[in-house]
This record gives sequence, C-alpha cells and structure tokens, in this order.
Amino acid sequence: MNNNVLYIRVLTVILLLTGCSKQLDIYPHSAASTESLSANDIEAFLAGVYNRVQNAPGTESYVIFDMVGGNLINSAATGAGGLQTFINNILRPEQGLMSTSWDGYYSSLYQVNNLLSSAASLPDSQRKREIQGIARFFRGYIYYNLISRWGAVPILEVNSLEKLSRDPEPKVWSFIEKELQYAIENAPAFSGKNYFLVSNIAAKALMARVKLAQGKNDEAALLAEEVILSKQISLDSFEKIFRNVQNNETIFAFRNLTIESSINISSLFYTYAHPVKGSYVYKPVPEVMNLFDTGDKRKAISIETYSGNDVINKYPSGQSGSDPFVVLRLAEMYLISAEGQGLAGLSRLNELRRFRGLTDINPGTDEYIDAILLERRRELLGEGFRWYDLVRLNKAVSVLELRAGQVKFPLPTKELGLNNLLEQNDY
Repeated sequence: MNNNVLYIRVLTVILLLTGCSKQLDIYPHSAASTESLSANDIEAFLAGVYNRVQNAPGTESYVIFDMVGGNLINSAATGAGGLQTFINNILRPEQGLMSTSWDGYYSSLYQVNNLLSSAASLPDSQRKREIQGIARFFRGYIYYNLISRWGAVPILEVNSLEKLSRDPEPKVWSFIEKELQYAIENAPAFSGKNYFLVSNIAAKALMARVKLAQGKNDEAALLAEEVILSKQISLDSFEKIFRNVQNNETIFAFRNLTIESSINISSLFYTYAHPVKGSYVYKPVPEVMNLFDTGDKRKAISIETYSGNDVINKYPSGQSGSDPFVVLRLAEMYLISAEGQGLAGLSRLNELRRFRGLTDINPGTDEYIDAILLERRRELLGEGFRWYDLVRLNKAVSVLELRAGQVKFPLPTKELGLNNLLEQNDY
C-alpha cells in the first residue's frame, strides 16, 4: 500500500481512537460501533491497536517489576537505603502508577475488543484470521500483564457497560492460554526482518512464559525448545538488541517511534548531565552494579556509571527519542527451557552463559533455581521481570523482605470507587 495513503488511514483511526479514549474516561468498558469499517480501515485500525497497546499502560509499566523487584530505587536515595520505603510507596492503592497501568491495560483491551468485533464482519480470508490472531495475541498479552500484577481480574471478551466482578485466577490463566493458542494457529508467520509485527512464533514464546508462570514447567520447556529449534531466531549481541540494530534474537518488540510514542524509558535512567540527557528518576541499586562477572558481554550495555551516577544503559536515546521495547527474545526461551527442565536443562543455561562470555557452571539440585534466577536477573535487567520471577517462585517475601500481602498489586482506589463488585487484594 502507498505509504502516504496508509499514513492518512492510520491518522484517521488514531483520531477515532482518541475520541473513544475521551469516552473511556466516563465509560471505561463501553463499545463503539465499528461494524461499517472496510478491510482497508481494519488495517489502519490494527495499526492504531499496536499504538494503543504500546502506549496506554504508561512508561513505568515496562519497568515496574524492576522497581518493586529490588533492581531500581529512587535516584535521590543514598546507596540501597530506603529500598523498602521505595517499594512500599509504589504498592499502595492510591499510587498513581497503579491506576495508570490498570486503566491503560483495560483501555487497550477496549480497542482490541473493538478490532475483533469489526473484523468479525469481514468475509472469511487468511488475512482476516491473521488479524484476529494478532488481536488475540494482544488480548493474551494484556491479560498476562493484568494477572501477573493483580491476580484475579475481570475478563472482558466483549466490551460492556456492566460492572463486573473479578474472575478467579485459574479462569484468567485458561483464558490467556486460549487466546494465545488461537494466535499460534492463526497469527502471521514470523519474519525475522520485521519483529515489530506480532507473529505465530511470538505467540508461542509468550505461551511458554505463561506456562512457566503457572508452574507447568514441562509444557513451558517444550514450547521454549520449539522456538529455539525453529532456526528462525538465534542469540545475538546486546550491542544490536539494545542499540536498535537489526538483530537475530528479537521475537517481538514495540517499535516505539518518537512521533507516535509517549513511552520514553530512557529518560527515567539518565541524568541531565549525560550526553543523551534525562530526568534520572530511578537508578540501579548497588547490588545490581555488582551483578555482572568479569568478561560478561552484557555489562556495558546493561549498566554504566557516568560522572559518579549509576544508570541503566539498555535504553540509550535519552530525551532525544524513544527506544524500542523488546517484549520477547530468544534468551528468555533459553532460560525458560533451562528452568522448565530442571537440572536436565543445565546445558541450555550454560549455552547462554557461554554466548554472553561466561564459563559453565555445575550447580547441585538445591542451588539450581537460584542459578537460574541470577542469570535471569542479569539477562533481563530493566526489561520488567524481576518482581514476578520472585513472586511465582515464592521467594519475594524472603528476598525483598515484603509483607505477605505484597505479592499482588493493590487494586487502584479509584477503580474500587467506580465498581463496588471489586474486592481489594491484601496489601
């Protein structure tokens, strides 16, 4: 399609979505009538959905698990002092980060459901099924983010004005699996040249993450191995992955172009004195600065000290632009396979370590899961994993010295006021 024509259509749909978003402030689960959209309009609507899912949850949503997982602290803090206060301040129902993420995920869901409703009226075709597969990947992705934060949440397959209670966690997990299975079977085939588009391999990789989160380790390892052995993706250097260079490791990422994005993770991490400049809201704790062994090829791309200030270095654009955010990449599949197989997966763990410049390790059974967690912390630093890794493995309370109720986010105060059917988590 001519790029100018596509741009006009995308702009038109984004304006449509902006209008819808104003209505969301009053009726967060209402549905706009989109049955009259043509096939070309649907393509533009799909572009708008990518934009909405990328932007609506807010910048901190991408790194909040690093924030409450002990990787980051307020930049004004001295050393690691005040970490518990920092975490406690975030995990409050009146904290704006809670409502921004909750609203963002559900407003994204609103648009995904609208897309599915619109696509349903199109004549059957491969492209129709691909669009539905992409939309259902996003629905699975949204609900994974919801359940990993809040646990039980309302399931909305069709937009509604009704107040809804929370569906139990097993039902939510089952719904996520159903969505991703459809995406595996119907989303477009993976193209390594454009990992900014949802694909069947991306759906399979996300399904592996979902299975691991539920403790379905054998299934998780099998799916991860299928992705690894697909030969369409291979491990690549951090210099490519996190410097916006075409690489062979990324499975799915948000392109996050400056012109379309409100997500600038980089600005959170760099000081104004740094060449790229930034607001320096959060910094890595001292433990993170000592996390990487000598020879680890990930170190320089992951962390940096500039003019005495420690910074996360994975998002290098600063105030000048927006870096892509990697949602799924192959290294995670190596780690899922290694964890899912238990000690039998040590070869995958060591294969990843060797690629990153480290030597093999040989932990015993009792030490193995801690070795996995350490490697995940190094590999996935600043990518939004740490807190939930500790939660799903029942280590968050002891490692982070949390209260028992802090293994789930509190529902936003505003949401409880709007919907009396919702019950608060312990916190």
